[in-house]
Amino acid sequence: MIRRPSALTTALTTALSLIAVVQVAGCVDLAPAYHRPGLPVPASFSATSPITASPDLGSWRTFFRDPRLAKMIDLALANNRDLRVAVANVAAARGDYVVQRSSLFPKLSAVGAASYGQTPASVAGGGPAATGQVNEKLFSAAGRISAWQLDLFGRLRNGARAALETYFATREAADAARITLVSETATGWLTLGADRALLAIARNTAASGEASVSLVRARQAAGVASDIDLAQAQTVVEQARADAARLTALVEIDRHALERVVGSPVPDDLLPSDIDDPGLVMPALPDALPATALLARPDVAQSEDQLKAANADIGAARAAFFPNISLTGSGGVTSLALSALFKSASQTWTFAPSVTESVVDFGANRGALSRANAQRDAAKANYDRTVQTAFREVADALSERATIDAQLSSQIALSSAADRAYTLTDARYRQGSDSYLALLVTQRSAYAARQSLTSVKLARATNLVTLYTTLGGGLR
Repeated sequence: MIRRPSALTTALTTALSLIAVVQVAGCVDLAPAYHRPGLPVPASFSATSPITASPDLGSWRTFFRDPRLAKMIDLALANNRDLRVAVANVAAARGDYVVQRSSLFPKLSAVGAASYGQTPASVAGGGPAATGQVNEKLFSAAGRISAWQLDLFGRLRNGARAALETYFATREAADAARITLVSETATGWLTLGADRALLAIARNTAASGEASVSLVRARQAAGVASDIDLAQAQTVVEQARADAARLTALVEIDRHALERVVGSPVPDDLLPSDIDDPGLVMPALPDALPATALLARPDVAQSEDQLKAANADIGAARAAFFPNISLTGSGGVTSLALSALFKSASQTWTFAPSVTESVVDFGANRGALSRANAQRDAAKANYDRTVQTAFREVADALSERATIDAQLSSQIALSSAADRAYTLTDARYRQGSDSYLALLVTQRSAYAARQSLTSVKLARATNLVTLYTTLGGGLR
């Protein structure tokens, strides 16, 4: 025997069929078709001199080889508060997307209720002559869908898409914060090493200057050196002492700055003593590095995600011109007796569709669409500006990289020549073949050359860190 479907079954089947139709019809999308804008920069970077190293620097661990620096970066990634804020913002943006996406689906709620009451029999329908009381009981159980909006024109769908792109943009911002933190940690670590090297140079110069002062005093006592020679010798000592005092304070300041970036005290065994071997590598770049390498930068990807979100907002604004259709319905069972609650005769259902169309909005929808278009144009301009800034930063770093090795080689040769000149002049002065003025000149030249060499070493190391940062966390 074939049973006739119940009214509740028929209603649910109709509703599910309608939902299926709506899902198909929901493919209507009023947002403009998105195409990635062309890069408003030259097609490639040129004149990049190669540096032999690893061919893949997708991870900072491949780039920063010094184990002390690697541990320092690990500390920063674990303790830096700004990075924690960025990560929390990603979680919040993802929550916003989940909330926005949930509006695409009907929200089903289940309700179970029971009511008990007592009514005079005369009021309950027995007439004025009726006496006594009538006890009333009512049991019900139902599932309800309240005001589910049918996304026929993509308003909700584009809103969810905009929220998704905003989430992606926030995630890219967190990646940019992570790269910046690695860069700041490395730069602070290298700066501390360079200042410690300069401090050692100043102390060594002061020590050798004191030896020269002692020699000049001995020669003065023997009537060979003059008061001028002694005064000149003391100038080098006092200059080196002043530099040492200044650099001692600067080293402490560097350490404080590094601890602020790391977010915790830094152990002494992780600090560099000099800048001679910074433990950084950079691969050989092609002669014409393509500008598309900029697309790996998180800030460029973030600005594009923001452009996509603005594009989706236009679709939502256009959909506001069309009717808003919503469905409200419920299905369940109601009975005066709990034992009969789930019998077929107790089934109840309601279905209440509604259509809302704005008749007069005094230009609100047009204004919202104009605003969405303007925001999309602003996002496009911001994307172009971000790409141009990124191109300039990479080009500047590559320009410095093209000559920094030659500069370092020349500075090493200069420092070596200055040291040799000082050594030879000192020997000639001790033999009485040269004046102290000649020794003073070579001593100052050697001191300045050592300082300049340390500065060039720091510039080369920080240039590699800059390339790591400007290429979006390394070369992929």
